[in-house]
Amino acid sequence: MISHSIFLSGGTPVRSAGLSASEPGSPFGDLPEWNLADLYAAIDAPELKRDLEEADEDARAFGEEWKGKLAIAAAQGELGKAVEQYEQLEELLGRIMAYASLTYAGETANPAKAKFYGDIQQRLTDTSSHLLFFALELNRLGDAELESALAGDARLAVYRPWLEDLRKEKPYQLEDRVEQLFHEKSLTGRGAFNRLFDETMTALRFVVDDEELAIEPTLNLLQDHDRIKREKGFLALAETFKAHLPTFTLITNTLAKDKEISDRWRGFQDIADSRHLANRVEREVVDALTEAVRDAYPRISHRYYAMKAKWLGLDQLEAWDRNAPLPDTPQATIGWEEARDTVLSAYGAFSPEMEAIARQFFDKAWIDAPARPGKAPGAFAHPTVPSAHPYVLLNYLGKPRDVMTLAHELGHGVHQVLAGEQGALMAQTPLTLAETASVFGEMLTFRSMLDRTTERRERKAMLAQKAEDMINTVVRQVAFYTFERKVHTERKAGELTSEQIGELWMSVQGESLGPAIRLAGGYETFWAYIPHFIHSPFYVYAYAFGDCLVNSLFAVYQDAETGFQAKYFDMLRAGGSKHHSELLAPFGLDASDPAFWSKGLSVIEGIIDELEAMDEGA
Repeated sequence: MISHSIFLSGGTPVRSAGLSASEPGSPFGDLPEWNLADLYAAIDAPELKRDLEEADEDARAFGEEWKGKLAIAAAQGELGKAVEQYEQLEELLGRIMAYASLTYAGETANPAKAKFYGDIQQRLTDTSSHLLFFALELNRLGDAELESALAGDARLAVYRPWLEDLRKEKPYQLEDRVEQLFHEKSLTGRGAFNRLFDETMTALRFVVDDEELAIEPTLNLLQDHDRIKREKGFLALAETFKAHLPTFTLITNTLAKDKEISDRWRGFQDIADSRHLANRVEREVVDALTEAVRDAYPRISHRYYAMKAKWLGLDQLEAWDRNAPLPDTPQATIGWEEARDTVLSAYGAFSPEMEAIARQFFDKAWIDAPARPGKAPGAFAHPTVPSAHPYVLLNYLGKPRDVMTLAHELGHGVHQVLAGEQGALMAQTPLTLAETASVFGEMLTFRSMLDRTTERRERKAMLAQKAEDMINTVVRQVAFYTFERKVHTERKAGELTSEQIGELWMSVQGESLGPAIRLAGGYETFWAYIPHFIHSPFYVYAYAFGDCLVNSLFAVYQDAETGFQAKYFDMLRAGGSKHHSELLAPFGLDASDPAFWSKGLSVIEGIIDELEAMDEGA
């Protein structure tokens, strides 16, 4: 799953032209590049060709064997056999698609890799069309019919959680030929615009002091100690985004309309209901979260940024000062080995099992860390398939935030390894809980580093950095969600101009960031580079959900005498087989309780309180 690290991406000062982060002379040490051979050896590997042919043949055979016959199979105790075959096919298709996606992410600007990715998408769309009937036909079975089959078929009973999730989609599924049309046109519709966004963003260059930079090192300048460099980075971003706004505006309008059409045909009432369904979370729970966070803006982000302006000696922060390091923040580059040891040590202090799983990512080349030209920006952990293992992509540039990003993505990776025990159909965790292990990993790493810090100024800098990360994860993501809701709502009345989208962006940013930050001209374009708006509409609230959840979970951990780790690993191993209410119950937590969100937000307020107290005691 894609991480929010693109929003928090850290980095070092811009390297000299032509120096790769993994080449000798890099200030970060020897950065690893992943080895995808555990999936396939190369894009022309005979094993890949064989699996593509096998997948197509098996999908056709599956359709011939089971299409129109599931009611009979249910009555005869054979439905479990059909689900097992379906899962095997999903595993095979998932392996192929994971390899294509990772190959493309590593070299998005490479025409051969882009063609390969597009060709695989086309091939698998065609192949999976033979499987489309299965979920639709399963949902046409009556409740009593399915329950009888579950009671009499031990092979089927294993998949009860998956079947129950599938039944939740029953009210929104369409007639088979319409579903087939939606499926086949996805490649030339949403999929095509997703790819256009990715390739456009990767190709963008930003001119700073006559040097052309890609997006990652340019965003990195916004965290530079030198305010002039921060401003130059901001202006370069704004200039290039503005030059390409027609493209990003077209993509946004098209995808919002595409979603509105799909939602209307399927009968979703609210613009985010399809995301809530995919997340297996109730709309009321998300509404309670967003309301609690928005109510807390003055107590959290507004208050923090007013303090930060004072620390930087400014009456008001400019947009390019928002993520500026404090004057007392250490400026040394953090090498890769130090980052690795810091995260593994924190994980190990919590659980040797957690450290052992995370260590495999380093020892077995499951991480791609250098910020190469043409590589996808940001960071993510891709689960691939249960028969293989996850891979992590980073753009490591040696800043403290990069260490937190490493901790975050390894948390995802540990979660994905453990959840893989559920198999291809039930390993996928809903987004609201998918961020639990990643944010928990960040918190473990932060607390470990903070506990080792005795120098007052360094502790203050670390607390401020954590406050900002939490604001970026909670406040900023809820603001993003609010922005998306405004865009999708307004799009129903007609196409939006770049200026209209910019106005919506500025309104929610102003509300969330508060009066201590002046949003300079050019900031109205910064909505354009957020990939989640394109790839996963309304994804972003999951980060706020996960952060507040982890704050509450961490409080339980700190108060627990024994047994927390065992319950925690049980939660991760469950993957997508249980609802959030079931997973949180052993910890005494309930996301439907409004007080749950207040408890999570109070942790952020507590850090800001401590920073205020340090100021008063100075």
